[in-house]
Amino acid sequence: MTIYIALIRGINVGGKNKVPMAELKLSLQAIGLNNVQTYIQSGNVLFESEDGAEQLRGRIEQAIEASFGVTATVVLRTAEQLERIIEGCPYAADSLLEGESIQVSVLTEAPSQKAIDILSVSSDEKDEYQISGEEIYFLFRQSVLDSKLAKNLAKLGSTVTSRNWNTIIKLGALVKAMEG
Repeated sequence: MTIYIALIRGINVGGKNKVPMAELKLSLQAIGLNNVQTYIQSGNVLFESEDGAEQLRGRIEQAIEASFGVTATVVLRTAEQLERIIEGCPYAADSLLEGESIQVSVLTEAPSQKAIDILSVSSDEKDEYQISGEEIYFLFRQSVLDSKLAKNLAKLGSTVTSRNWNTIIKLGALVKAMEG
């Protein structure tokens, strides 16, 4: 069985698009996913399945819509893909200065030229990014709230979701625990 990590865009634990993680877990178990576990309240789900990623993605999105009335984008990565994301980070987390952060955006497909153009508008700033396949690594040297690059990231649309580096590392540790 393959271990998958579902990174769900557009759900929250309160307010608009409310999806409680305990209920999400039950909903995903009901569609046949195995060993389902959630991590923090922002739409991170680990599970096992013998099915392929594209089939699973559609089933999970439909289950969220049916159970919670929320249209959400699900980005899936296998355990091996997550390991490559961690290993491929071009920024050194252990050398971050106070106020700096690393984030990773995962996309449902490689970024389009339009998406690349949107990000490059911000390239004169002190923040950086690097595209690697279906992932974009970000080094924010200031608060994400003050970053022009971060604001332009929101313009990429619903095919992308982002996680901070600490969440990516924790998901990697949870995968290792699942692998036994």
